[in-house]
Amino acid sequence: MRTDRTRKLPPFFTQVIGSLPRPKLVLDLIAAHGQMQQDRYQGVMDEMIAFAIRLQEQAGLDVVSDGEWRRGHYITEFFDRVGGLEQVRPFTHQGEVKMTNVATHRMRQGDPVFARDAEFLVKHTDRCTKFALPSPFLVGVRLWHPDYSAEAYPTMQHLMQHMAQLLHLEAEALAGAGVDIIQLDDPAMTYFCDRRLMESGDTHDDRLRQQWDIDKQMPEAIGYINQIFEGISTETHLHCCHSVYKRQSDVEGNYEPILPWMKDARIDRINLEFAYQGTGDVSDLKLLPEHLGVGMGVVDVRGAQLQEVEAIEAIGAAGAELVHPSRIAVNPDCGFAPDSGEPPTIDEAYEKLRRLCEAAHRLRDRFA
Repeated sequence: MRTDRTRKLPPFFTQVIGSLPRPKLVLDLIAAHGQMQQDRYQGVMDEMIAFAIRLQEQAGLDVVSDGEWRRGHYITEFFDRVGGLEQVRPFTHQGEVKMTNVATHRMRQGDPVFARDAEFLVKHTDRCTKFALPSPFLVGVRLWHPDYSAEAYPTMQHLMQHMAQLLHLEAEALAGAGVDIIQLDDPAMTYFCDRRLMESGDTHDDRLRQQWDIDKQMPEAIGYINQIFEGISTETHLHCCHSVYKRQSDVEGNYEPILPWMKDARIDRINLEFAYQGTGDVSDLKLLPEHLGVGMGVVDVRGAQLQEVEAIEAIGAAGAELVHPSRIAVNPDCGFAPDSGEPPTIDEAYEKLRRLCEAAHRLRDRFA
C-alpha cells in the first residue's frame, strides 16, 4: 500500500534499485569483517553507510537506500545471517567454472536480520527510504538442487515456502523500522522473457538448465510475493532485471511474457529495465496492469559510458505516452553492484544518478 510519505512523491520520482558500487575502503571492511572487533566494524561501516546516503541525497534522489554496502552479495547476505547454504556446487557461468552456494540445511528462524540496518538508514535521512530483499522464486531457482538440497528441503517449493515465511517477518521488521518502500528482487522471473532459454535451453549459466513452466511457476512465484507482503504497511515493489555480472546480462528479452501475470500481484510498483540493449521495450508498458505503477529503468548500469540527459529523458517521455506520469518513477536499470566486486566506480554511479535526477526534473516540467 502507498503511505502518506510515498503519496507525496512527484511524478517521475527518482529512486535507486538498491546497491551502489563499494569504494575500496568498504571492500576492505567486508573482507576483514571476521578479523575485526564487531563494535569497531559496525562503527566504521556506519560511517560509510552515512556517506552512501549523503551521496544519493547530493545527487538529488527522492528515494534512497543504504547502498547495500553491508552486503557482500544481495542474495547471500541474508543466508550469511540465517544459515542454510554451503559453497559446494560446481557450475559454469559466462565461461568461468566456479563453485556456488546451494541450500544444504534448513535456515534458522530467529530475530529479523535486517532490522538494525533499516533503522540506521531511516535515522540518517529525511528522504523516502527503500530496502530490498531477495525473492523466494529467485532463491529457489538459484539455490535449490536435488543432489544437495533434498534432505533439508525435499522440493524447491519447500525452500521457497520457508523463505516466504522468513521474509514476511523481515518485511514486518522493515516496516516497523520506518522504511517507506520494501522491494523484492527477482531477476529469475525475467528468465521467462528469454526466448532462447525457454525454447532451447541455450544459456551460459548452468544454473538455468532446468525445466521451465511459466503457467505453473509464475503463479507460484507471485503467490510467495503476496504472502510476504500480506498486511505490510509500506509501499511494495518488485524488481525484475536481467541480472548483471561484470557489465553483462545473464538473459535478454522484453517483458511481454510476464507482465500479464502481474495482474494477480499484490504490489504497488514493478521496476523494469529499458535503457540497456536487449532488455525491456517501452511498448511493453501497454501490458502494465492498471493497479501498478512502474519504475522505468532509464539509466544503463552495465556500460561505463555516460548517457546524455536528453537520452535519459527520452526513455521516460516515451513511457509517459503509454502510462500516466503519476504512475511512473525513474531509476537505473538495476543495482550498480549487486555483488560487491562489480566493476562500476562510485564516481560513475554518482554522475549517472545526478543525470537521472536532472532528466526527471525535465520530465516533470514537460508533463506537468
